[in-house]
Amino acid sequence: MKCQVKDFNNKAKGQIELNDSVFGIEPRKDILARTVNWQLAKRRSGTHKVKLVGDIRGTTAKPFRQKGTGRARQGSSRATQFRGGATVHGPVVRSHGYKLPKKIRKLALKCALSSKQVDGKLLVLDNFEVSGKTKDLVETIKKFGFKSVLFIDGPNQNTAFAQASSNIPKCDFLPSAGANVYDILRRDYLVLSREAVQHLEERLG
Repeated sequence: MKCQVKDFNNKAKGQIELNDSVFGIEPRKDILARTVNWQLAKRRSGTHKVKLVGDIRGTTAKPFRQKGTGRARQGSSRATQFRGGATVHGPVVRSHGYKLPKKIRKLALKCALSSKQVDGKLLVLDNFEVSGKTKDLVETIKKFGFKSVLFIDGPNQNTAFAQASSNIPKCDFLPSAGANVYDILRRDYLVLSREAVQHLEERLG
């Protein structure tokens, strides 16, 4: 399919041919949901922890003798039924991440790109050459009417653009190597450079 290319002044700069196998497939919500859940699970720190019996300070002696007191037998005052004792079945330090097949991750990224194309919220720019000032980039974004946007450039880090966009609310910037489903879906508009389109098609084609 063909897509119009514009510059930062919102003026036409020709057309680009988009690969239908990357930007023109039918988006699958189930695949997108699986991948977003996988990404968010990997981001969880997993540092939550409660104290088990072995973590609580205190004597290891029996609190009272086994027989003759009329009370239930007890082996430790650090047990869960005592005040200040351990917590039972509580969370421990662990990783929340799990494996997701590469084929599913690849398909999900295609679905995310295609969903933006289907919704008419995909824009291709000639390049991302900016002055490096946030003020100039804000004015440019206003020309397009973006309120929530993700910019994806080629594989090389565009330091000037990254600095200019870092302080703008609901505006993100990624190199094409860092393109992912969650960041694409969390912003309304997706803006790619010519170089980003070429790199994504090589990566996913």
